[in-house]
Amino acid sequence: MKGLKYAYYPGCVAKGACRELHASTMAIAAALGIELVELDQGSCCGAGTFRESDPLLEDTINARNITLAEAMRLPLLTQCSTCQGVIGRVNDTLQTNADRRQQVNQILAAQGIQYQGTIEVLHLLWVIIRDYGLDRLATKITRPLTGLKCAAFYGCYLLRGQQGQRFDDPYQPESLEQVFRAVGATPIYYDGRIQCCGFPLSSYDTQTSFRMAGKHLAEAIERGADCLVTPCPLCHLNLDSRQPEVAAVVRRKLDIPVLHLPQLIGLALGISPGSLGLSRHVVSTDRLLRKIGIY
Repeated sequence: MKGLKYAYYPGCVAKGACRELHASTMAIAAALGIELVELDQGSCCGAGTFRESDPLLEDTINARNITLAEAMRLPLLTQCSTCQGVIGRVNDTLQTNADRRQQVNQILAAQGIQYQGTIEVLHLLWVIIRDYGLDRLATKITRPLTGLKCAAFYGCYLLRGQQGQRFDDPYQPESLEQVFRAVGATPIYYDGRIQCCGFPLSSYDTQTSFRMAGKHLAEAIERGADCLVTPCPLCHLNLDSRQPEVAAVVRRKLDIPVLHLPQLIGLALGISPGSLGLSRHVVSTDRLLRKIGIY
């Protein structure tokens, strides 16, 4: 198989509050032979906030991000479901709406660049499934996660951010569960896996945000999950980083680890917990690591 190469858009959170996401993404890419060329001049996608007051700003900023990948003649890879939803939506819009594309390109012309609409925007999850292949991934597993019960938490933008290009059913997805099975883990199904984590509310209605997160975490625990796994670092912030506060609001013990998708894959590939940044989590992953025989 020809080598896989992508223009890597890390996003803001993976270089800030969730640096373990960037580290684990790079670690599994190296282990799988996937070449990532970082877009070091990329800007924040806006996480949907630009669109509320200025949709043209969101389209223009993200068209510029896409042109950076177009200049490399590489598909753009994200590892954040919010970035995927926003940048992918802009790509869909500009590929199909000639008037909007012209409007955006008139603004970009001041920087001497032009959006062409020649590449795909792909989340790491989809690259693993579609481009790399789960059968091929299975041959790389050195530490099968047998007996580990994983509950998916997709994030809104990955499932429903794009109206055009979609890689999974937005209401009955299976892509994360397919990865779980490929690495030897057992999927846990629950209603909250396709719902909002509450992060968008956290800055102005914290109690509601935490009640939403607490409901999903509690449901996953009640279904027997050992951990949640998410392809979205914003979901990770609300579900892991804020979990002690969430537990206080919902008045119950939670204490369930929340992994980034590449951390789960990395464990199955035999990569060390330290290299995957598992010690950076607020909720300890020690119990999970003991279950798969690391500790």
